[in-house]
Amino acid sequence: MSNEMKERLVRLAAAVAERRDETAFAELFDYFAPRIKSYLLRLNMEPGQAEELTQEVMITLWHKASQFDPAKSSLSTWLFRIARNRRIDAFRRDKSALLDADDPALQPSQPDAADDIVEAEERDERVRKAMLDLPEEQAMLVRQAFFLGRSHSQISEDTGLPLGTVKSRIRLAFARLRRTLEGDGGEMTLH
Repeated sequence: MSNEMKERLVRLAAAVAERRDETAFAELFDYFAPRIKSYLLRLNMEPGQAEELTQEVMITLWHKASQFDPAKSSLSTWLFRIARNRRIDAFRRDKSALLDADDPALQPSQPDAADDIVEAEERDERVRKAMLDLPEEQAMLVRQAFFLGRSHSQISEDTGLPLGTVKSRIRLAFARLRRTLEGDGGEMTLH
């Protein structure tokens, strides 16, 4: 994530904290909610529960934005920490789940190495730039499938496009992204 983007997110969070700015909150919601839900799904949460916890995290942002301190962490770190803690709380509330104290998912995560963070941000920036070169119909499908976590069937249903068309356009977009990313000297694998 670029410094400019980080600063923009901090300004939006400040607008929510100071003025209860609904437009700023909507922009933060659109940016973070899909990422938080995807993170929770990667931790093997049920989709409904991941959606519910994502909503809780975003409600926390609305009510407690004033507690965010950009000097201590980035906004994304703060929100993902809230999501992680809410996930742990959800497991504790679930009487049928037996917590294993040694479960790595329940252990505090080690901070990422600085070079890993820089490398990930550079990769993300290259992908964002490559996405701008895609035809809009392909870019829209890629965003739905990979950033919003929607299945090809859901996309087909929402857009009215045949399932085969959705799959073909995503496959073409991936081929184009791969060529662009490999052409800019980046070693990147797309799955």
